[in-house]
Amino acid sequence: MYDLADLEIKTSTYDWCVKAFSVLESRLGLNIKFHHEDGRAEDGQIFLFNHFARFETIIPPYLLHKETGAYCRSVATKDLFAGGGGLSRFLMNVGAVPNDLPGLLPFLAAETLRGRKVIVFPEGGMVKDRRTVDHKGQYGIYSRTAGMWRKHHAGAAVIALVLEILKSRILSVQKSGNQPRLERWVKSLGMENVDALLEAAAKPTRIVPANITFYPIRISDNVLRRGVDFFVEKLGKQFEEELLIEGNILLKNTDMDIRFGAPIAPQRFERWWEEKAIDVLFERIDSLDDLFSLNKDSGKWIERFVSTILQRKTSRLRDTYMREIYDEITVNLAHLASSLILAYVDRGRMEVSRAEFHRTLYLAIKYVQDESSIHLHRVLDNPEAYEGVDIGAGRGLDEFWASASFAGLIESLPDTYQFLPKLCDEHGFDEIRLENPIVVYANEVAPLGVVNSAITRALEAAYAIDDRTYAAMHFDDEKKRHAWCRKTYHQPRFAEINAAETATVGGEPYFLTPDRPNGMGVLLVHGFLSSPAELRELGDRFCAAGYTVVGARLEGHGTSPWDLRDREWEDWLESVRRCYRILIPYVDQICLVGFSTGGSLVLQLAAEQPEKLAGVASISAPVKFRNRNLIFVPLLHGANTIARWIPSLEGVMPFRPNPSEHPDVNYGSIPIRGLYELRQTVDALLKVLPTITAPTLVVHGKDDPVIDSSSANTILEALGSEEKQLELIESTRHGIAYENIGNCQQMVLSFVESLRSEIPQIALVS
Repeated sequence: MYDLADLEIKTSTYDWCVKAFSVLESRLGLNIKFHHEDGRAEDGQIFLFNHFARFETIIPPYLLHKETGAYCRSVATKDLFAGGGGLSRFLMNVGAVPNDLPGLLPFLAAETLRGRKVIVFPEGGMVKDRRTVDHKGQYGIYSRTAGMWRKHHAGAAVIALVLEILKSRILSVQKSGNQPRLERWVKSLGMENVDALLEAAAKPTRIVPANITFYPIRISDNVLRRGVDFFVEKLGKQFEEELLIEGNILLKNTDMDIRFGAPIAPQRFERWWEEKAIDVLFERIDSLDDLFSLNKDSGKWIERFVSTILQRKTSRLRDTYMREIYDEITVNLAHLASSLILAYVDRGRMEVSRAEFHRTLYLAIKYVQDESSIHLHRVLDNPEAYEGVDIGAGRGLDEFWASASFAGLIESLPDTYQFLPKLCDEHGFDEIRLENPIVVYANEVAPLGVVNSAITRALEAAYAIDDRTYAAMHFDDEKKRHAWCRKTYHQPRFAEINAAETATVGGEPYFLTPDRPNGMGVLLVHGFLSSPAELRELGDRFCAAGYTVVGARLEGHGTSPWDLRDREWEDWLESVRRCYRILIPYVDQICLVGFSTGGSLVLQLAAEQPEKLAGVASISAPVKFRNRNLIFVPLLHGANTIARWIPSLEGVMPFRPNPSEHPDVNYGSIPIRGLYELRQTVDALLKVLPTITAPTLVVHGKDDPVIDSSSANTILEALGSEEKQLELIESTRHGIAYENIGNCQQMVLSFVESLRSEIPQIALVS
């Protein structure tokens, strides 16, 4: 039926397709993220993938070739090869073979010996409902063609096990010196020579389980479906559904996370009688076809015996790699939200308050973050991405609700979410992705017991958890923000600027709790280009005196100048707000203390009159700068912005050197964008100073070389506070708080202590 010569991979066609897809990838809305440890792509021979969308079949061969240079074999439905036309020839040229190819398994096994990589989709077809676990917790899928629930295909396990038998026996033949037999195997397998055969036999067989996860799944219309609909009067239901779902994946900014699990080695035949039986059988076999055609119903006892052994080991291996495939799922926000919704429904709750749902979902995020056995999507790993989930905000959550509402699954009311009856309806295989994406999402993570445990734990803790524990989770988010940004902005493309950095102190935020808290909290906010370490010594002194202290990290700081270049001044202020909220459950009153730009930001927060605010201390806050060249910053920033529109340019002058007083805590390079935002901060401060009513301390160095000391007078005069004081310190340095010039730290400590003495003392329960 198929000529083996036609099955030869045409490397020129293959290479052209790889280049074409590379170009196409940059133009699609599909964001492919390839996660694997070094060596897995290179060392694996058989790669297994789950299957949700038709176009998935072209991605793995492309990635593996791009990563290793290897040409891959994959199996496609026989329907694509019907008639032997142009499509059939093209598919064969790029490594695809029909699933009805005579001797398919021995052919694929031989290809791995010849250096090809084999790609298999053991689910045997698309699994649109993502349902892979039955009510008993057993793995399997629903087969549309068979109309029943069945186990996954075991072809990959058979290939791997037979290959191990073959490799082991070939090496034993070589050891015995039986050259003629080796030559026969060379001829049978189409190898170049005996050396090539022995080299292939010496390589261990490795199965690499892999998972493809898409996020988000959108069900709205797209241009692809509309375009086809324009030319085709009536689309079939299946075709229309696939154009909608898979067209959106390709066109609408969808993440495709591909994860390679740990390679699996087929289990060896441990018992001596198994090895002996295989030795005896191998003497009678001269081809892979003979090995693959072993039959447990054979008239020869040796074939029945070995076949039974293989069948048992095949089932175990199949179950092992399917479990590994599903363990490699990339868990995202929609998975958790969907699982939580179905958990409410299972408990008979078809309506839940919005506040409860948001809080519970946030707790579920924090609980899965503690699970090292699962992989989290960036939307769950990066606090910037899930910020606001606990109050119902955030782009990812908005998109999820919009999709669920569009499908008629949920109704959002002012104070509650109503889960509609459609959530519980059964839907056909070719409808479920459109009609109930919530079930699809929940099914995908059903194999991960830790996700279900996190949901259960979150449901139980939603209103049992105390405010301090909840605040501690948010402080953990602050630490995760720092770690995420540091990792993000230390990729190779940022190396040149990062290499010039001299900061030796960590840039993470800190939370200091005294042994005997006095009821007052202090929020410390560092300056421009610095990090929380700048005020750490002052923080330690406050803590030793009984104050609960949080050292905030302004966005873009303590990581890389590139990070700061991507931030706006409002991001800095929001960092201060978040840390203030973290302090609230721990104390009765809070004093804000900020240095330089941090001094400006704490004044702006004080203008908002947050609860529990006792006072504010602003040290060296900027209004007027010594460097007159800063007046040109808006012009230079504008030129940089225009230049960044051109992909090949990063900007006219994106950074300038920073001759810092304290290179151990400050950036060595200043982003021009950051200077522009700094000027914006000053403008914003001047507008709100009259609205500040809290007691305020203003401190400044008389001969500050960076910020003109007249700034302090400007701030003091504009303040609306009745209780305000100005302290000028004899100093020719800017960093008076860091260096404790003029006993600046004690000055601030005394001010905060004076506030505490004016507040009625309330015993705290620790």
